[in-house]
Amino acid sequence: MSKRKLKEDSFTNQECISKVQRTLRERFCLQNPNGKLFGMELQYKHLLELLKRTAIHGESNSVLIIGPRGSGKTLLTCHVLKKLMEGKQVRDNTLQVHLNGLLQTNDKIALKEITRQLNLENVVGDKVFGSFAENLTFLLEALKRGDRAHSCPVLFILEEFDLFVHHKNQTLLYNLFDISQSAQTPIAVVGLTCRLDILELMEKRVKSRFSHRQIYLMNSFDFNKYLNICKEQLSLPPEFPEKSFTQKWNKNIQSLLEDPKVQGVLQNQFHHSKDLRSLFKLLMLASNSITVSHPYINASDLLESGKLCRMDSKANILHGLSVLEFCLIIAMKHLNDTYEEEPFNFQMVYNEYQKFVQRKAHTVYSFEKPVVMKAFEHLMHLELIKPVEGPSVCAQREYLLMKLLLDNSQIMDALQVYPNCPTDVKQWATSSVN
Repeated sequence: MSKRKLKEDSFTNQECISKVQRTLRERFCLQNPNGKLFGMELQYKHLLELLKRTAIHGESNSVLIIGPRGSGKTLLTCHVLKKLMEGKQVRDNTLQVHLNGLLQTNDKIALKEITRQLNLENVVGDKVFGSFAENLTFLLEALKRGDRAHSCPVLFILEEFDLFVHHKNQTLLYNLFDISQSAQTPIAVVGLTCRLDILELMEKRVKSRFSHRQIYLMNSFDFNKYLNICKEQLSLPPEFPEKSFTQKWNKNIQSLLEDPKVQGVLQNQFHHSKDLRSLFKLLMLASNSITVSHPYINASDLLESGKLCRMDSKANILHGLSVLEFCLIIAMKHLNDTYEEEPFNFQMVYNEYQKFVQRKAHTVYSFEKPVVMKAFEHLMHLELIKPVEGPSVCAQREYLLMKLLLDNSQIMDALQVYPNCPTDVKQWATSSVN
């Protein structure tokens, strides 16, 4: 009987842990419009009011949401659209078009995507239009229900807005802003960008038709607010099915965030970047350690996650190099120090390496030139070095100019933890430039 009960408890715990992981992953990995907005209450009200005027009152608008990457531009837009679409009348009568500058690389592709999202492929059919403007105008006219007062509002959400500015003649933007200023179909154009100089990139005719409404997003919260965000993101909601587990979990999170070591990790993350996506990455790594035998996050999990987040990927590649390849990296370091970051070629690196071999009189470090060349090419494949851009003067690979993509601190840090690194190589790396 006791064994059976133990099995049942184990099953319940396993089910509970999987629910916890699912809940946390949905928060950290998805742009969840059911989540909370942090420090964007005013911007939320402003954008919601603008889009309501278009969706309910038929008033055309245009606005730019400007902020650094990770500041919550997309999340803010998702929250506003979710709130706006709660009303049945708005949901039934308002159309949305989502474009992205990374995907719609020119106006022709963008127009096809608009047609697809508005389900107007059958309307357009085989008709041929003289210009992009005529095609776009026809598409919007096709949405009208009778007269202008009863047209169907359309919300255009343009992510990576600055990339649309680089389209030829900025035709798409010109026509969208032009329609938003006329008494045609009511539309709202919402552009999301991280470029502060976005208005300077617009042509005069485009800028004159833009409303110049701008919403700025900045992660302006302090460290105490940052801790509260951590707590809210890691805590389980009241509707979580296992009530007793929820209480224990939330109590554990409270004590965890009061730990000085944990606060130190979070403070480092806060000073490095206030981007909430980087915080969610840290918390996600910590939550990955949760298992049935280890059901709660502890301080060591967060400390380990902090190390993983701060880990230098290029320095990690150095740990897996052979001694010969590391010697070539050190030779390049000395050449950089001697010639003040000027490009070098393989022959220069080989000569520097040969000086080291002759000085130490060690046959153990001596390799034939083709072997050294192979090691040099391997470093190029690993992207630790790269050819200098521009036309090559000489086609011979020995004399192809290269640039080292590592700085001295990365090399020296990797050297300290390099497994079984020979003493001679360490001394050569730390020695002054010859």
